[in-house]
Amino acid sequence: MVSDEFIYGRNAVMEFLQLKPEHVTKIYIRNQLRGKAIHDLERQASTVRVPVQRVPGKKLADLVGPVNDQGIVAAISQARYIELEDWLETIELSAHPVVLALDEIEDPHNFGAIIRTAVAAGAAAVMVSKHRQAPVSGAVMKASAGAVLKMPVIRVVNMNQALQILKKTGFWVCGADMSGEHTLWEQNYDMPLVVVIGSEEKGIRKKTREYCDMLVRIPMLNGVESLNASVSGALISYEILRQRQSKPV
Repeated sequence: MVSDEFIYGRNAVMEFLQLKPEHVTKIYIRNQLRGKAIHDLERQASTVRVPVQRVPGKKLADLVGPVNDQGIVAAISQARYIELEDWLETIELSAHPVVLALDEIEDPHNFGAIIRTAVAAGAAAVMVSKHRQAPVSGAVMKASAGAVLKMPVIRVVNMNQALQILKKTGFWVCGADMSGEHTLWEQNYDMPLVVVIGSEEKGIRKKTREYCDMLVRIPMLNGVESLNASVSGALISYEILRQRQSKPV
């Protein structure tokens, strides 16, 4: 799927220019903006032949709305998602890849934070559904601090069918759910793994839980009922990394 979008913020735009300049079609910079960071960005844009236009602040607001754009907006056009079948052709199952499957994460800041954690913890991909899911956007790009450019994002029409395909391929499916019999520390993750993270309000849907081979819970003290989806994803991702790095070579 190819889409035209806008991203904003100095770091996000510079990241795009450095990693995927072929997808940046134009950069808009607020008229009065000066300084070394802006000079470096303009020089990078010139190097990769991306046009830069100085515009009034109102023009930036027209493009991206009332956000903290830091005076810089870039127009991008890129293939944002990868098909599940195409991604499966690129992996080595023996390497025990980890996929974070997001079950209706609608907040773009949570989505971006999860992607950033997934990259940092060594996940192989993030999988999302087409409906009731925040799209990859400028807000997600900013929240991920550019990490979305380094992570394959698989988009599927039906999450449960996708989980079934992955299970048939050789993956095990682990859901983060308060009904889990074991805590996240008690579970062994030494296998090709899909980790399902539920939505901010409802958690993992009942039907999706049925596709999970195991459910793990994060212990809660002092009456706290649940954690932010991105925090849950981070805790599980780093427990998987901890276990794998502590294995004898």
